[in-house]
Amino acid sequence: MHLHKQVSYRKAITKSGLQHLAPPPPTPGALCSEPERQIRSTVDWSESATYGEHIWFETNVSGDFCYVGEQYCVAKMLQKSVSRRKCAACKIVVHTPCIEQLEKINFRCKPSFRESGSRNIREPTFVRHHWVHRRRQDGKCRHCGKGFQQKFTFHSKEIVAISCSWCKQAYHSKVSCFMLQQIEEPCSLGVHAAVVIPPTWILRARRPQNTLKASKKKKRASFKRKSSKKGPEEGRWRPFIIRPTPSPLMKPLLVFVNPKSGGNQGAKIIQSFLWYLNPRQVFDLSQGGPKEALEMYRKVHNLRILACGGDGTVGWILSTLDQLRLKPPPPVAILPLGTGNDLARTLNWGGGYTDEPVSKILSHVEEGNVVQLDRWDLRAEPNPDAGPEERDEGATDRLPLDVFNNYFSLGFDAHVTLEFHESREANPEKFNSRFRNKMFYAGTAFSDFLMGSSKDLAKHIRVVCDGTDLTPKIQDLKPQCIVFLNIPRYCAGTMPWGHPGEHHDFEPQRHDDGYLEVIGFTMTSLAALQVGGHGERLTQCREVVLTTSKAIPVQVDGEPCKLAASRIRIALRNQATMVQKAKRRSAAPLHSDQQPVPEQLRIQVSRVSMHDYEALHYDKEQLKEASVPLGTVVVPGDSDLELCRAHIERLQQQEPEGAGAKSPTCQKLSPKWCFLDATTASRFYRIDRAQEHLNYVTEIAQDEIYILDPELLGASARPDLPTPTSPLPTSPCSPTLRSLPGDAVPPKGEELIEAAKRNNFCKLQELHRAGGDLMHRDEQSRTLLHHAVSTGSKEVVRYLLDHAPPEILDAVEENGETCLHQAAALGQRTICHYIVEAGASLMKTDQQGDTPRQRAEKAQDTELAAYLENRQHYQMIQREDQETAV
Repeated sequence: MHLHKQVSYRKAITKSGLQHLAPPPPTPGALCSEPERQIRSTVDWSESATYGEHIWFETNVSGDFCYVGEQYCVAKMLQKSVSRRKCAACKIVVHTPCIEQLEKINFRCKPSFRESGSRNIREPTFVRHHWVHRRRQDGKCRHCGKGFQQKFTFHSKEIVAISCSWCKQAYHSKVSCFMLQQIEEPCSLGVHAAVVIPPTWILRARRPQNTLKASKKKKRASFKRKSSKKGPEEGRWRPFIIRPTPSPLMKPLLVFVNPKSGGNQGAKIIQSFLWYLNPRQVFDLSQGGPKEALEMYRKVHNLRILACGGDGTVGWILSTLDQLRLKPPPPVAILPLGTGNDLARTLNWGGGYTDEPVSKILSHVEEGNVVQLDRWDLRAEPNPDAGPEERDEGATDRLPLDVFNNYFSLGFDAHVTLEFHESREANPEKFNSRFRNKMFYAGTAFSDFLMGSSKDLAKHIRVVCDGTDLTPKIQDLKPQCIVFLNIPRYCAGTMPWGHPGEHHDFEPQRHDDGYLEVIGFTMTSLAALQVGGHGERLTQCREVVLTTSKAIPVQVDGEPCKLAASRIRIALRNQATMVQKAKRRSAAPLHSDQQPVPEQLRIQVSRVSMHDYEALHYDKEQLKEASVPLGTVVVPGDSDLELCRAHIERLQQQEPEGAGAKSPTCQKLSPKWCFLDATTASRFYRIDRAQEHLNYVTEIAQDEIYILDPELLGASARPDLPTPTSPLPTSPCSPTLRSLPGDAVPPKGEELIEAAKRNNFCKLQELHRAGGDLMHRDEQSRTLLHHAVSTGSKEVVRYLLDHAPPEILDAVEENGETCLHQAAALGQRTICHYIVEAGASLMKTDQQGDTPRQRAEKAQDTELAAYLENRQHYQMIQREDQETAV
């Protein structure tokens, strides 16, 4: 009986969500090409797009059984390891050879469009659920409120839940919780329904018939288009058209993702947006840019845009909106994936993306305030008064951009940026890590300072602001850099105009007041900028005429060039409509909204190590147990996190009595600590320092507040706390480590290496107990860990990780390989897991420029490469972005 019900569920679910958007019967040509269908990882916008097509990405998941079931799974017949793929839109997992078998069980992805035509137009305009069987499910059953009892076996075959890919509702897979009649019910599209574009809005158009009558109509229509005000883009036939049903409560969203931004963060986050939204409202900017999508959705009322990338990505989208002249222009929100992200900081979106849930980001975009952003025109023309002796063959007469949103500068900072860009274009393989880039910047800046290439800047420029000549003032200051600033932030978060309370002689700085701030920097003020200083405030103005008498390096929003002697005019171009992340209107606690805000809050502060956070961030209870108490703070009831930070740092100045200096409780907080939100999502996530003023204490904590300290030792490294990982297996030859007698001679390093090579675990322990140095290296600079990895000795590797200094993790041999490079190249998955969990860097490159993930790819171990890429995503490292100057 139970089996019969399961079969009935499967048959009904395969039909759910598809009948109200009925596809046309397949043509003979389509049937012939069925076996050769391409496995797509992007949305197909061509006229041959398949209805209900999945969007596949490679995955290393191993716990989910193949979705097609044992009856149709072809992977079990193969005698080798088979790769798996996961659909980003409905999250089913199948073996790659089993993708074609989905047709046999008639399971399609959630539909992203509907067919045009008289019959389909009369279909109901609501969306039905897209039900999917799940073998793992988080949360609780919507009917009974109980959790899902799932088996965490390697090949779990039991279906525990049925959930909808649109609204994310989940039920137990049994008749008492989920009725068959629920399959045909309309779907609400979930908590983000206001930003989701329903598939009923997107119609696949039929290509006009090429008959004589149709051709005459086409000629008449084309003649009318020439005389109409519509542009040529509107008259072009497209495979898909948008027919929205406006609603005052809806704020439909278009998401544009730059996959190259943020060290591959963009490529990962696009999969999350495909899950939460309609795949046809998520666009990869590397597939053709934003113009086509904006043109297609131009008639959608109350449209909003989310730009996922650096400031250069935002500027690209704003310039495209200018070209299309959309009325009214849709407001643009930002998910910062770049390095500088100064515009994102100004609009409260933070200095970079860490691991905030995408669901939270969508809520912020929906609730954000619409503000204006000044955009400035740049017009450069050759200076006719410049003499021929001032000409530079390497200079150009054109600026890299003719509009800027952030700043325009000339002098020292532009020269350093230009040197970096030219060197990276000539030798891109030398600029594959953030550390090398920073070293190059430091070296270029130092050499430029010694050469004094910008010290005579004031002698070769003339600056007129709103008709007032500032040249005498600039010559007295003798700056080496001049910045024309539109927003408060510059150079990755610094404030060159100063903080709001510091400039009493000027109007408050705003990004929507139609004024530019003109700032001069000497070398002293440039150095002080990184520690809270500011430049020399020259003026605020609406128009600038800048004349240069020789070739000078300039940069426009981080894009540098060496500009020949020119006359540059800066004037207001227009105002862009942006979305500013809003602070919650109420400081009431989330767990007791009906209660008034207390006058004071007494909150326990606990901190979490980076090691424990990466290992346990998905499990709130385990992470709370691994946290270390720091103390108690008393703050006002309506405090935001900025004020709370001040109280916590004040708490650090009070040294507890009777505690040892090495106690984890007494260990000082590192300067890079940040708050963790432990309340508003299903897991912990970090809050960017630049967004602390937007969050109240009562939003992210109840009785206890958690902070992440990257330099705190993890539970596995502290003897007073239980380790979250499995302990090292005991061995009969495992002696207790004792101090070396005074007259004993420490063993030679060669003996340790020989023990590691021969996988002699007992001998290695004995030598270590006798005082052997676990950091010993051979003549090729290989450590004991290198040798243990090469022999595949898991027991020796675990012992070295537990007893050797942490420096052994990232130690390199002559060819630049770390032990993780070696393990990845050999396909040693368990050892790779040990080394990664111990804290080894996943960003280090060998002499060929390969990371451990790339070494695993070269070894054709796709599952190991996917695991290393996934762990790399959680490492708290700011990565170099290709579009924003450092």
